[in-house]
Amino acid sequence: MEKVRIGVVGIGNMGSAHSEYLFNGEIENAVLSAVCDINPERIKWAKEKFGDSIKYFDNYEDMLKADCMDAVIIAVPHYTHPEYVIKGFEHNLHVICEKPAGVYTKQVIEMNKASEKYGKVFSMMYNQRTNPLYQKVRGLVQGGKLGELKRCIWIITNWYRTQAYYNSGGWRATWSGEGGGVLLNQCPHNLDLWQWIFGMPKRIRASCYEGKYHNIEVEDDVTAYAEYENGATGVFITTTGEYPGTNRLEISGDKGKIVVEGTKLTFWELETPERVHTFECKESFETPKYTVHEFDITEEPKQHKGITQNFVNAILKGEKLLAPGVEGINGLNISNAIFLSSWLDDWVELPVDPDLYYQKLKEKIDNSTFVKEEVSNVSVGLGDSFKN
Repeated sequence: MEKVRIGVVGIGNMGSAHSEYLFNGEIENAVLSAVCDINPERIKWAKEKFGDSIKYFDNYEDMLKADCMDAVIIAVPHYTHPEYVIKGFEHNLHVICEKPAGVYTKQVIEMNKASEKYGKVFSMMYNQRTNPLYQKVRGLVQGGKLGELKRCIWIITNWYRTQAYYNSGGWRATWSGEGGGVLLNQCPHNLDLWQWIFGMPKRIRASCYEGKYHNIEVEDDVTAYAEYENGATGVFITTTGEYPGTNRLEISGDKGKIVVEGTKLTFWELETPERVHTFECKESFETPKYTVHEFDITEEPKQHKGITQNFVNAILKGEKLLAPGVEGINGLNISNAIFLSSWLDDWVELPVDPDLYYQKLKEKIDNSTFVKEEVSNVSVGLGDSFKN
């Protein structure tokens, strides 16, 4: 195989962006070979954009039978991600899955089993793993520069959305259509980075406020507290109803502290580990000496194109995946635990009980009486900080 033929399923907001950069030849050794969407207007748009050079489908099963792809990008609504990924594997395709991996871990567990069974290249579209800023943070943490980890606090409130955004589609911000709000739509990248950098929590206690700032039935304001095996703690705060917002990540360890805000990374490196200094120092108020390292990382992340190029290179050259698909369940486990903790008003252990979570989610769907206004001509672009 000299070039990987890639199809895109779902050419809405993100799928159209994937199809355009593939069509424009921005991914080395890859070509756009087909697109699929159930909306005739999106197919019309694609035909005007791509002409006769690719194939068009309004049914995923027909697309799979056409034998026109080596790989597929899944960019459909959240609930169908695992189903469509598995079907791709069954037709001998390599797969990229848009975030999130799914809505509940029960279905993603089956997706990961299928990935293991079929052995195809499988990646999540976690484009923020291409960000040099977070790569630097991860390198410092995973490389032991902070020593034993103590605490991680992420305030990520720059996800502001208007009511018009939520009215732009009947599926948006509903339990049956989207499966959640800010945690499932805006924050999968943050939750993935949180565990990618700091590790998976042991248990979570959280509060999710549903429809606090918008006329929606799902959460638009969240505060979560996490505990880790080594005794470290974490706090995660997010909302779509606050402006101006903040994006501040703070990580503390035995050997120092990292603060990330904007493109600036500041690392306070202690000369003596805090735990050593505390018990060896003879003065009551003497603090450890430290060196301040400041990094202003302005290099642009490669974003979605970076993940897609890595995926193609993995197929053709065996390159290591930056965002393996089976890791998609990690951030989802965190969001499922946050939801479940809020619903039960109790601590939730990780990994979350997949059957219990699915049962409680079904109750939210079945008991919903919410009716939302829908305005179909509202513009929804890529205007958030992580370009979801």
